[in-house]
Amino acid sequence: MPITLDSLETIVRAAGGVAMSYFNALDQLAINKKSARDLVTDADVAVENHLKQALHEQCPEYGFWGEESGKTANQTSRWIVDPIDGTHSFSKGQYFWGISVALEIDGELIMGAVYGPALDDYYCAEKGKGAFKNGKPIRVSDETNLASAMVSTGFACLRQYLEDNNLARFGRIAQATTGQRRLGSAALDLCTVADGQVDAFWEQELNLYDVAAGSLIALEAGGTLTDFKGNPGVFPKQILATNGKILQQILPLM
Repeated sequence: MPITLDSLETIVRAAGGVAMSYFNALDQLAINKKSARDLVTDADVAVENHLKQALHEQCPEYGFWGEESGKTANQTSRWIVDPIDGTHSFSKGQYFWGISVALEIDGELIMGAVYGPALDDYYCAEKGKGAFKNGKPIRVSDETNLASAMVSTGFACLRQYLEDNNLARFGRIAQATTGQRRLGSAALDLCTVADGQVDAFWEQELNLYDVAAGSLIALEAGGTLTDFKGNPGVFPKQILATNGKILQQILPLM
């Protein structure tokens, strides 16, 4: 590999510094709308530009797919980047937003990092080598009973005015579980599954750059990634991450 997890951490943490320079001056932040309910800020663009340049300098042979700038020519081996996952939270001065960077080679996720700069929580994984938070190994929870579980979700579907909008699904699962959270960043949500903070996370109508890094981290921490029917894989339009132990209990409610 032309890059190590340590080298990637240096790059991503530096991008976090760029993000925090904007976060600490929100009163001066320019906020625009990509659509009626989808925001982009100067911070998103600046962080993505920083990552695009730094990753190219480290690994010029890899392509790049960023939420804001789109895809470069080479997409066989590529970095998949969401510069600020949770832009709305960021713009409101909340802490739960993150930078997501994944390396995909020939359709396989190889390396991923998710950094929450305002929380100073750094998650990372390399395929086959486990998952880590702030340098320490992490594992999914041991919860085996859905009725005792804490779950999290999101509502990107509502931004798109979709009829299948997760509300009925959330109602079913909320009634079957003990705790529910809606934190605002799919990338970090997946990491909370990896870290055992929640026992399952699901969302629909996302993009690969929202979930690529977090999915690898969850898998390397012992979790499962499926669609809403239980088919294994990373499906941004229907993503369900669990600790594995409650998967069969939650699937009938999806």
